[in-house]
Amino acid sequence: MRRTLTAALATLWLVAGAYAQQAGIQTLKVQGNVYLLTGAGGNVVVQVGEQGVLVVDTGLEQTADQVLTAIRKLSDKPVQFILNTHFHSDHTGGNDTIRKAGATYTGANVTGNIKDAATGAQVFAQDNVMQRMSAPTGQQAAAPFGDWPTETYLAGRKQMFFNGEPVEMIHQPAAHTDGDSLVMFRRSDVIVAGDLFLTTTYPFIDVDHGGSIQGELEALNNILDLAVAAHQDEGGTYIIPGHGRVCDKPEVLEYRDMVTIIRDRVQASIRKGMTLEQVKAAGLTRDYDPRYSAKTGPGNKDAFVEAVYKSLTKKK
Repeated sequence: MRRTLTAALATLWLVAGAYAQQAGIQTLKVQGNVYLLTGAGGNVVVQVGEQGVLVVDTGLEQTADQVLTAIRKLSDKPVQFILNTHFHSDHTGGNDTIRKAGATYTGANVTGNIKDAATGAQVFAQDNVMQRMSAPTGQQAAAPFGDWPTETYLAGRKQMFFNGEPVEMIHQPAAHTDGDSLVMFRRSDVIVAGDLFLTTTYPFIDVDHGGSIQGELEALNNILDLAVAAHQDEGGTYIIPGHGRVCDKPEVLEYRDMVTIIRDRVQASIRKGMTLEQVKAAGLTRDYDPRYSAKTGPGNKDAFVEAVYKSLTKKK
C-alpha cells in the first residue's frame, strides 16, 4: 500500500489555507523560495526573489488570469522567465497571458539596478516542445503562436542562476513525451517533474508524441538520483508532480516500482504472444487500480496498458 503523506508535508497542506487564492487557485509554499499553485489544470510552480519571478508551467488558458493574480500576491516584481516541462496545453495554455504580463531584463548598471527591459517574459523549453507546438509554414500549428517557447535547448540541460540559486532544466528523452524537462531548484531543493510523475493516476505515456515506457522509467530513476531524503527518509528534496500533491523521495520510489512491475508484466505477456486485447483483459494492473486508475482518459488502466504495450512493441 502507498504510504501516507509525511507529517512534514501534511503540515504544509494544513497551512496552505492561509495562502488560498480566489477562483479556486490555491498557493502553497513548498520550501526555499518556491511555491506551488494548484487549480489551473497542471500544477504551476513559482520561484520569487529580488530579481523577479520565474514560473514553471502556466496551466490552462482559461485559468491564466487567475494564475497571474495569484503570482501578484506572492511578488509585485515582473515575471522574467517561464519554463515549460512539456508541450501539453494543460501546462502551456497560460503561456501567452503570463508572458505578456512579464518583462525581460537585458542589462544592469554598476549598482545592480535594472537598466534595460523588453516587453514580455522569455519562455524556455526543450526543442521538441517547439516542434510539437508549431508547424511548417502554411500548416495549422497545434498551439497559438503566443504560447510557443521563445528560447529552446537541444539536449542535456539548460542552466541559469536566478534569485540567488541555480536553476536547471534537464531533458528526459522519450519519456512522457519526447520533449520533457525536469526543473531543479538547487538551493531550495525542489524538483518539478511535470507529467513524468503523477500522484493522481497512472502515467500518461504519449507514444504518438515520442513517449516510451523505458524513457518514463529512466526519468523516474533520474528523479530518484537527484533527490536526497532527510531523516528516516522523510522530507529532504521535495518533488512536485504534474498533477497532485507534493512528495518526497520514497513516494517517487514507490511510484517507480509500480510502473516497473506493470512494465514487466506486460513484457512477459508480449513474450507469450498475447495480443493487446488479451493483455488488457488479463487484469495486469488489478492490484494497483484502486489507487491509480482514472475513470477515463490517459490515466485509465486500459489506456496505460495500451501505451505500455505499444511502446514495447514499437519498431525501432
